[in-house]
Amino acid sequence: MRNFAFSYPTRIYFGKDSVRDALTKEMPNMGETVMLAYGGGSIKRNGIYDEITGILTEAGKTIVDFGGIMGNPTYAKVQEGAKLARENNVDFILAVGGGSTIDCSKAVASQAKLDEDLWDMEYKERRFPTDSLPVGAVPTVSGTGSEMNGGAVITNEAVNIKGGLFAATPCFAVLDPSYTLTVKFRQAISSAFDSFSHCMETYFGSPRTDNVSDDINEAIMHNIIRNIRKMVANPNDYEARSELMWDSAMAENGILKIGKVTDFQCHQIEHQLGAFTNCIHGEGLAVIHPALYRHLAPAAPEKFARFATEIWGIDPEGKDTLEVALAGIDALAQFIKEIGLPTTLHELGDTAADDETLRKVADTCNIQPGCCKQLDRDEIFQILQEVK
Repeated sequence: MRNFAFSYPTRIYFGKDSVRDALTKEMPNMGETVMLAYGGGSIKRNGIYDEITGILTEAGKTIVDFGGIMGNPTYAKVQEGAKLARENNVDFILAVGGGSTIDCSKAVASQAKLDEDLWDMEYKERRFPTDSLPVGAVPTVSGTGSEMNGGAVITNEAVNIKGGLFAATPCFAVLDPSYTLTVKFRQAISSAFDSFSHCMETYFGSPRTDNVSDDINEAIMHNIIRNIRKMVANPNDYEARSELMWDSAMAENGILKIGKVTDFQCHQIEHQLGAFTNCIHGEGLAVIHPALYRHLAPAAPEKFARFATEIWGIDPEGKDTLEVALAGIDALAQFIKEIGLPTTLHELGDTAADDETLRKVADTCNIQPGCCKQLDRDEIFQILQEVK
Protein backbone atom coordinates (compact mmCIF):
# COMPACT_ATOMS: atom_id res chain seq x y z
CA MET A 1 0.00 0.00 0.00
CA ARG A 2 1.00 3.63 -0.41
CA ASN A 3 2.00 5.66 2.66
CA PHE A 4 -0.89 7.52 4.31
CA ALA A 5 -2.02 9.53 7.32
CA PHE A 6 -5.67 9.25 8.39
CA SER A 7 -7.88 11.06 10.86
CA TYR A 8 -11.56 11.88 10.78
CA PRO A 9 -13.28 14.94 12.22
CA THR A 10 -16.99 14.16 11.69
CA ARG A 11 -18.94 12.77 14.65
CA ILE A 12 -21.73 10.42 13.62
CA TYR A 13 -25.13 9.98 15.22
CA PHE A 14 -26.80 7.01 13.56
CA GLY A 15 -30.30 5.59 13.85
CA LYS A 16 -33.98 6.35 14.00
CA ASP A 17 -34.92 9.44 16.03
CA SER A 18 -31.24 10.33 16.53
CA VAL A 19 -31.63 13.99 15.54
CA ARG A 20 -32.83 15.14 18.97
CA ASP A 21 -29.97 13.45 20.77
CA ALA A 22 -27.45 14.87 18.30
CA LEU A 23 -28.70 18.47 18.35
CA THR A 24 -29.13 18.45 22.12
CA LYS A 25 -25.46 17.48 22.50
CA GLU A 26 -24.03 19.65 19.73
CA MET A 27 -25.94 22.93 19.91
CA PRO A 28 -24.42 24.27 23.15
CA ASN A 29 -21.10 24.56 21.29
CA MET A 30 -22.40 26.17 18.10
CA GLY A 31 -23.13 29.83 18.89
CA GLU A 32 -26.41 31.69 18.95
CA THR A 33 -27.45 32.01 15.30
CA VAL A 34 -28.06 28.92 13.16
CA MET A 35 -28.59 28.99 9.42
CA LEU A 36 -30.98 26.17 8.49
CA ALA A 37 -30.24 25.18 4.89
CA TYR A 38 -32.59 23.01 2.84
CA GLY A 39 -33.85 22.36 -0.68
CA GLY A 40 -37.18 22.82 -2.37
CA GLY A 41 -39.29 22.65 0.75
CA SER A 42 -40.06 18.95 1.11
CA ILE A 43 -38.81 19.03 4.71
CA LYS A 44 -41.62 21.48 5.48
CA ARG A 45 -44.21 19.14 3.98
CA ASN A 46 -42.96 15.97 5.68
CA GLY A 47 -42.52 17.40 9.18
CA ILE A 48 -38.72 17.33 9.41
CA TYR A 49 -38.51 21.13 9.34
CA ASP A 50 -40.90 21.51 12.28
CA GLU A 51 -39.06 18.80 14.21
CA ILE A 52 -35.65 20.41 13.77
CA THR A 53 -36.73 24.03 14.25
CA GLY A 54 -38.51 22.94 17.43
CA ILE A 55 -35.31 21.44 18.82
CA LEU A 56 -33.27 24.50 17.80
CA THR A 57 -35.80 26.84 19.40
CA GLU A 58 -35.72 24.81 22.62
CA ALA A 59 -31.94 25.24 22.56
CA GLY A 60 -32.39 29.01 22.42
CA LYS A 61 -31.11 29.45 18.87
CA THR A 62 -31.98 32.20 16.43
CA ILE A 63 -32.83 30.52 13.12
CA VAL A 64 -31.99 31.99 9.71
CA ASP A 65 -33.77 30.16 6.87
CA PHE A 66 -31.80 29.42 3.70
CA GLY A 67 -34.09 27.39 1.43
CA GLY A 68 -34.44 26.74 -2.27
CA ILE A 69 -31.14 24.93 -2.82
CA MET A 70 -31.51 23.22 -6.19
CA GLY A 71 -30.61 19.68 -7.24
CA ASN A 72 -27.42 20.83 -8.92
CA PRO A 73 -26.51 23.78 -6.66
CA THR A 74 -25.19 26.84 -8.46
CA TYR A 75 -22.35 29.10 -7.49
CA ALA A 76 -24.83 31.98 -7.45
CA LYS A 77 -26.74 30.11 -4.74
CA VAL A 78 -23.50 29.71 -2.78
CA GLN A 79 -22.92 33.45 -2.95
CA GLU A 80 -26.53 34.13 -1.90
CA GLY A 81 -26.07 31.92 1.16
CA ALA A 82 -22.71 33.46 2.07
CA LYS A 83 -24.19 36.96 1.88
CA LEU A 84 -27.12 35.89 4.07
CA ALA A 85 -24.74 34.32 6.59
CA ARG A 86 -22.61 37.44 6.83
CA GLU A 87 -25.59 39.80 7.11
CA ASN A 88 -27.08 37.77 9.96
CA ASN A 89 -23.84 36.98 11.79
CA VAL A 90 -24.49 33.25 11.42
CA ASP A 91 -22.44 31.12 13.79
CA PHE A 92 -23.30 27.68 12.47
CA ILE A 93 -24.92 26.09 9.40
CA LEU A 94 -27.20 23.05 9.68
CA ALA A 95 -27.75 21.42 6.27
CA VAL A 96 -30.88 19.26 6.07
CA GLY A 97 -31.47 17.46 2.78
CA GLY A 98 -29.64 15.57 0.09
CA GLY A 99 -26.08 15.86 -1.11
CA SER A 100 -26.82 19.02 -3.05
CA THR A 101 -28.00 20.84 0.06
CA ILE A 102 -25.00 19.65 2.05
CA ASP A 103 -22.55 20.52 -0.75
CA CYS A 104 -23.98 24.01 -1.10
CA SER A 105 -23.87 24.55 2.66
CA LYS A 106 -20.22 23.50 2.90
CA ALA A 107 -19.29 25.97 0.16
CA VAL A 108 -21.37 28.71 1.83
CA ALA A 109 -19.55 28.04 5.09
CA SER A 110 -16.19 28.66 3.45
CA GLN A 111 -17.24 31.62 1.29
CA ALA A 112 -18.85 33.36 4.29
CA LYS A 113 -15.43 33.58 5.96
CA LEU A 114 -13.60 34.84 2.86
CA ASP A 115 -13.17 38.33 1.44
CA GLU A 116 -12.16 36.88 -1.93
CA ASP A 117 -14.03 34.73 -4.44
CA LEU A 118 -13.90 31.04 -3.49
CA TRP A 119 -14.11 29.76 -7.09
CA ASP A 120 -11.31 31.99 -8.35
CA MET A 121 -9.21 31.18 -5.31
CA GLU A 122 -9.42 27.43 -5.98
CA TYR A 123 -9.62 27.21 -9.77
CA LYS A 124 -7.35 30.08 -10.79
CA GLU A 125 -4.89 30.32 -7.91
CA ARG A 126 -5.04 26.72 -6.63
CA ARG A 127 -5.34 27.92 -3.04
CA PHE A 128 -7.85 26.49 -0.60
CA PRO A 129 -9.76 27.95 2.36
CA THR A 130 -8.37 27.40 5.82
CA ASP A 131 -11.33 28.79 7.79
CA SER A 132 -15.06 28.10 7.56
CA LEU A 133 -18.21 28.36 9.61
CA PRO A 134 -18.92 25.06 11.36
CA VAL A 135 -21.41 22.84 9.52
CA GLY A 136 -23.65 20.00 10.65
CA ALA A 137 -25.38 17.67 8.19
CA VAL A 138 -28.70 15.83 8.38
CA PRO A 139 -29.03 13.81 5.16
CA THR A 140 -32.55 12.98 3.99
CA VAL A 141 -31.27 10.79 1.16
CA SER A 142 -28.23 8.51 1.25
CA GLY A 143 -25.77 8.09 -1.57
CA THR A 144 -23.57 11.11 -2.06
CA GLY A 145 -21.65 10.72 1.19
CA SER A 146 -21.36 14.51 1.27
CA GLU A 147 -21.83 14.53 5.02
CA MET A 148 -18.52 12.70 5.39
CA ASN A 149 -16.04 14.95 3.61
CA GLY A 150 -15.11 18.52 2.65
CA GLY A 151 -15.88 18.30 -1.07
CA ALA A 152 -18.68 20.37 -2.60
CA VAL A 153 -19.85 19.84 -6.18
CA ILE A 154 -21.10 23.17 -7.50
CA THR A 155 -22.26 24.36 -10.94
CA ASN A 156 -20.73 27.67 -11.96
CA GLU A 157 -23.18 28.78 -14.62
CA ALA A 158 -21.02 31.75 -15.64
CA VAL A 159 -18.37 29.38 -17.02
CA ASN A 160 -20.65 26.33 -17.55
CA ILE A 161 -18.57 24.09 -15.29
CA LYS A 162 -19.84 21.68 -12.67
CA GLY A 163 -16.86 20.98 -10.47
CA GLY A 164 -15.63 20.29 -6.99
CA LEU A 165 -14.65 22.86 -4.40
CA PHE A 166 -12.69 22.08 -1.25
CA ALA A 167 -14.78 23.52 1.56
CA ALA A 168 -15.94 22.83 5.12
CA THR A 169 -16.06 19.27 6.46
CA PRO A 170 -19.13 18.74 8.68
CA CYS A 171 -18.22 18.57 12.35
CA PHE A 172 -21.12 16.18 12.91
CA ALA A 173 -23.70 14.30 10.88
CA VAL A 174 -27.04 12.77 11.86
CA LEU A 175 -27.88 9.63 9.87
CA ASP A 176 -31.52 8.73 10.46
CA PRO A 177 -32.53 6.13 7.84
CA SER A 178 -36.22 6.88 8.36
CA TYR A 179 -35.63 10.33 6.82
CA THR A 180 -34.77 8.66 3.50
CA LEU A 181 -38.35 7.34 3.34
CA THR A 182 -39.53 10.92 2.83
CA VAL A 183 -37.91 11.42 -0.60
CA LYS A 184 -39.13 10.18 -3.98
CA PHE A 185 -38.06 6.63 -4.78
CA ARG A 186 -36.41 7.76 -8.03
CA GLN A 187 -34.06 9.95 -6.00
CA ALA A 188 -33.44 7.22 -3.45
CA ILE A 189 -32.42 4.64 -6.07
CA SER A 190 -30.32 7.15 -8.01
CA SER A 191 -28.46 8.17 -4.86
CA ALA A 192 -27.88 4.57 -3.82
CA PHE A 193 -26.22 3.95 -7.17
CA ASP A 194 -24.03 6.99 -6.55
CA SER A 195 -22.64 5.14 -3.50
CA PHE A 196 -21.89 2.15 -5.70
CA SER A 197 -20.16 4.44 -8.20
CA HIS A 198 -17.98 5.90 -5.43
CA CYS A 199 -16.92 2.40 -4.46
CA MET A 200 -16.13 1.34 -8.02
CA GLU A 201 -14.15 4.46 -8.85
CA THR A 202 -12.03 3.99 -5.76
CA TYR A 203 -11.65 0.24 -6.35
CA PHE A 204 -10.20 0.73 -9.83
CA GLY A 205 -7.70 3.29 -8.58
CA SER A 206 -4.01 2.66 -8.01
CA PRO A 207 -2.49 0.45 -6.81
CA ARG A 208 -4.59 -2.39 -8.21
CA THR A 209 -2.75 -5.13 -6.36
CA ASP A 210 -4.65 -6.92 -3.56
CA ASN A 211 -4.98 -4.68 -0.50
CA VAL A 212 -7.13 -4.32 2.61
CA SER A 213 -8.87 -1.15 1.38
CA ASP A 214 -10.17 -3.00 -1.68
CA ASP A 215 -11.17 -6.01 0.41
CA ILE A 216 -13.33 -3.72 2.55
CA ASN A 217 -14.61 -2.08 -0.62
CA GLU A 218 -15.79 -5.43 -1.99
CA ALA A 219 -17.81 -6.00 1.18
CA ILE A 220 -19.44 -2.57 0.84
CA MET A 221 -20.26 -3.19 -2.84
CA HIS A 222 -21.88 -6.53 -1.99
CA ASN A 223 -23.92 -4.82 0.70
CA ILE A 224 -25.06 -2.05 -1.65
CA ILE A 225 -26.14 -4.51 -4.35
CA ARG A 226 -28.04 -6.66 -1.86
CA ASN A 227 -29.82 -3.75 -0.23
CA ILE A 228 -30.65 -1.90 -3.44
CA ARG A 229 -32.42 -5.07 -4.52
CA LYS A 230 -34.23 -5.20 -1.19
CA MET A 231 -35.25 -1.55 -1.51
CA VAL A 232 -36.55 -2.14 -5.03
CA ALA A 233 -38.59 -5.09 -3.77
CA ASN A 234 -39.90 -3.08 -0.80
CA PRO A 235 -39.28 0.68 -0.89
CA ASN A 236 -40.32 0.94 2.77
CA ASP A 237 -37.74 -1.57 4.02
CA TYR A 238 -36.13 0.33 6.91
CA GLU A 239 -33.32 -2.18 7.38
CA ALA A 240 -32.31 -1.91 3.72
CA ARG A 241 -32.40 1.88 4.00
CA SER A 242 -30.24 1.81 7.11
CA GLU A 243 -27.62 -0.41 5.45
CA LEU A 244 -27.51 1.84 2.39
CA MET A 245 -27.15 4.93 4.56
CA TRP A 246 -24.05 3.56 6.25
CA ASP A 247 -22.76 2.24 2.89
CA SER A 248 -22.97 5.81 1.60
CA ALA A 249 -20.95 7.10 4.53
CA MET A 250 -18.35 4.35 4.24
CA ALA A 251 -17.90 4.99 0.52
CA GLU A 252 -16.92 8.62 1.11
CA ASN A 253 -15.37 8.88 4.58
CA GLY A 254 -11.90 8.09 3.26
CA ILE A 255 -11.52 4.56 4.59
CA LEU A 256 -11.81 2.90 1.18
CA LYS A 257 -9.31 5.40 -0.22
CA ILE A 258 -6.57 4.66 2.31
CA GLY A 259 -3.43 3.79 0.36
CA LYS A 260 -5.19 4.45 -2.97
CA VAL A 261 -5.09 7.10 -5.70
CA THR A 262 -8.15 7.56 -7.89
CA ASP A 263 -9.47 10.15 -10.31
CA PHE A 264 -13.23 9.46 -10.39
CA GLN A 265 -13.28 9.82 -14.18
CA CYS A 266 -16.95 8.76 -14.51
CA HIS A 267 -17.88 11.49 -12.04
CA GLN A 268 -15.81 14.01 -14.02
CA ILE A 269 -17.71 13.17 -17.21
CA GLU A 270 -21.11 13.12 -15.51
CA HIS A 271 -20.48 16.44 -13.80
CA GLN A 272 -20.15 18.15 -17.16
CA LEU A 273 -23.14 16.25 -18.52
CA GLY A 274 -25.05 17.64 -15.55
CA ALA A 275 -23.71 21.14 -16.18
CA PHE A 276 -25.20 21.13 -19.68
CA THR A 277 -28.39 19.10 -19.07
CA ASN A 278 -29.15 19.27 -15.32
CA CYS A 279 -29.71 15.51 -15.30
CA ILE A 280 -30.00 13.55 -12.05
CA HIS A 281 -26.47 12.71 -10.95
CA GLY A 282 -26.87 9.01 -10.14
CA GLU A 283 -28.82 8.39 -13.35
CA GLY A 284 -26.07 9.98 -15.42
CA LEU A 285 -23.49 7.80 -13.71
CA ALA A 286 -25.56 4.69 -14.41
CA VAL A 287 -25.62 5.48 -18.13
CA ILE A 288 -21.90 6.23 -18.42
CA HIS A 289 -20.28 3.57 -16.22
CA PRO A 290 -20.55 0.40 -18.38
CA ALA A 291 -19.39 2.13 -21.57
CA LEU A 292 -16.52 3.86 -19.77
CA TYR A 293 -15.41 0.61 -18.16
CA ARG A 294 -15.39 -1.22 -21.49
CA HIS A 295 -12.81 1.35 -22.58
CA LEU A 296 -10.79 1.05 -19.36
CA ALA A 297 -10.85 -2.73 -18.86
CA PRO A 298 -8.17 -3.57 -21.49
CA ALA A 299 -5.74 -1.35 -19.55
CA ALA A 300 -6.39 -3.16 -16.24
CA PRO A 301 -7.89 -6.57 -17.12
CA GLU A 302 -6.81 -8.33 -13.94
CA LYS A 303 -8.59 -5.84 -11.65
CA PHE A 304 -11.74 -5.81 -13.75
CA ALA A 305 -11.65 -9.61 -13.80
CA ARG A 306 -11.47 -9.66 -10.01
CA PHE A 307 -14.46 -7.28 -9.95
CA ALA A 308 -16.28 -9.76 -12.20
CA THR A 309 -15.57 -12.83 -10.10
CA GLU A 310 -15.76 -11.34 -6.60
CA ILE A 311 -18.68 -8.94 -7.06
CA TRP A 312 -20.78 -10.59 -9.78
CA GLY A 313 -19.82 -14.26 -9.42
CA ILE A 314 -18.65 -14.63 -13.01
CA ASP A 315 -17.24 -18.10 -13.68
CA PRO A 316 -13.78 -17.66 -15.26
CA GLU A 317 -13.70 -21.20 -16.64
CA GLY A 318 -12.91 -21.20 -20.36
CA LYS A 319 -12.43 -17.42 -20.53
CA ASP A 320 -9.30 -15.35 -20.78
CA THR A 321 -8.76 -12.48 -18.35
CA LEU A 322 -10.26 -9.77 -20.55
CA GLU A 323 -13.30 -11.91 -21.35
CA VAL A 324 -13.93 -12.34 -17.62
CA ALA A 325 -13.51 -8.60 -17.13
CA LEU A 326 -16.00 -7.74 -19.88
CA ALA A 327 -18.48 -10.29 -18.52
CA GLY A 328 -18.36 -8.44 -15.21
CA ILE A 329 -19.10 -5.14 -16.94
CA ASP A 330 -22.04 -6.81 -18.70
CA ALA A 331 -23.28 -7.92 -15.27
CA LEU A 332 -23.00 -4.32 -14.03
CA ALA A 333 -25.03 -3.13 -17.03
CA GLN A 334 -27.67 -5.78 -16.36
CA PHE A 335 -27.90 -4.75 -12.70
CA ILE A 336 -28.45 -1.13 -13.70
CA LYS A 337 -31.30 -2.24 -15.97
CA GLU A 338 -32.68 -4.58 -13.30
CA ILE A 339 -33.07 -1.80 -10.72
CA GLY A 340 -34.79 0.53 -13.16
CA LEU A 341 -32.08 3.10 -13.77
CA PRO A 342 -31.63 4.56 -17.27
CA THR A 343 -29.19 2.88 -19.62
CA THR A 344 -29.07 5.46 -22.44
CA LEU A 345 -28.72 9.22 -22.68
CA HIS A 346 -32.05 9.39 -24.53
CA GLU A 347 -33.68 8.18 -21.33
CA LEU A 348 -32.19 11.20 -19.54
CA GLY A 349 -33.82 13.57 -22.06
CA ASP A 350 -33.34 14.73 -25.64
CA THR A 351 -30.77 17.39 -24.71
CA ALA A 352 -28.54 14.84 -23.01
CA ALA A 353 -28.21 12.86 -26.26
CA ASP A 354 -27.70 15.80 -28.59
CA ASP A 355 -24.37 15.58 -30.47
CA GLU A 356 -23.58 19.25 -29.97
CA THR A 357 -24.14 18.92 -26.22
CA LEU A 358 -22.06 15.75 -26.01
CA ARG A 359 -19.20 17.43 -27.83
CA LYS A 360 -19.32 20.29 -25.34
CA VAL A 361 -19.32 17.80 -22.46
CA ALA A 362 -16.24 16.04 -23.85
CA ASP A 363 -14.45 19.29 -24.63
CA THR A 364 -14.96 20.77 -21.14
CA CYS A 365 -14.71 17.66 -18.97
CA ASN A 366 -11.99 17.71 -16.33
CA ILE A 367 -9.42 15.18 -17.51
CA GLN A 368 -7.12 13.78 -14.84
CA PRO A 369 -4.06 11.53 -15.26
CA GLY A 370 -6.18 8.38 -15.11
CA CYS A 371 -5.70 5.38 -12.86
CA CYS A 372 -6.22 2.78 -15.58
CA LYS A 373 -5.87 4.81 -18.75
CA GLN A 374 -5.49 8.44 -19.78
CA LEU A 375 -8.61 9.39 -21.73
CA ASP A 376 -8.59 12.15 -24.33
CA ARG A 377 -11.55 14.28 -25.37
CA ASP A 378 -12.27 12.32 -28.53
CA GLU A 379 -12.49 9.06 -26.59
CA ILE A 380 -14.80 10.68 -24.03
CA PHE A 381 -17.00 11.84 -26.91
CA GLN A 382 -16.92 8.31 -28.33
CA ILE A 383 -18.00 6.86 -24.96
CA LEU A 384 -20.91 9.31 -24.83
CA GLN A 385 -21.86 8.41 -28.41
CA GLU A 386 -21.95 4.75 -27.46
CA VAL A 387 -24.65 5.35 -24.82
CA LYS A 388 -26.94 7.61 -26.87
